[in-house]
Amino acid sequence: MDAAAWWLFCSLALLTAFSPGPAVLLALSNAAAHGPRRALLGSAGNALGVFLVSATAMLGLGAVLKTSAWLFAALKLAGALYLLWLGLRQWRQRADLFARVPEPTRAGATRRLFLQGLLVASTNPKSILFFTALLPQFMRTDAPLLPQFFALTLSFAACTVLSHLCYVGLAGVLRRWLATPQRARWFNRVLGTGYAAMGLSLLRWRPAAAA
Repeated sequence: MDAAAWWLFCSLALLTAFSPGPAVLLALSNAAAHGPRRALLGSAGNALGVFLVSATAMLGLGAVLKTSAWLFAALKLAGALYLLWLGLRQWRQRADLFARVPEPTRAGATRRLFLQGLLVASTNPKSILFFTALLPQFMRTDAPLLPQFFALTLSFAACTVLSHLCYVGLAGVLRRWLATPQRARWFNRVLGTGYAAMGLSLLRWRPAAAA
């Protein structure tokens, strides 16, 4: 892989990572509920999910997902229901979320934040089909595939973490402005509605080949 192709891939990865999506909403809500440091646990889980999704695409399972109606429907339903559940939970968060930030010190709470990020990344069939279509465009068949896979996947995961750092920093800046109960309540409802809208859009989404 030459440098120009890698820079183009990173540009696409940054554009995708900074586009508002479920992982971005999760980073914002975790930053509000648990503070910036704990929010990055979810981002680490999301980065691992990106790696698993990319590996799935490389193994050819993305093509299987694209042609298997029941497998696609099952994964899409699981991802949509998880986003809807996150939306409902966010909507019902207490109004003083920003005024008193709890610190989850228990191992179970830490593991839960990590798994949330992992599930958001790995249960979205859009991500698998995205990598299935994207990675082959930047990989040379006359060179070893495994080093290229790691270079591209780790680059994409790094772009994802970078975007989350920026959004978490934004949440930290806005925390003082959102500290009043009424503003915090509306912030939670906006995030909850965003989760629900993405879950519903995922239920309605079909890949181009299946449309």
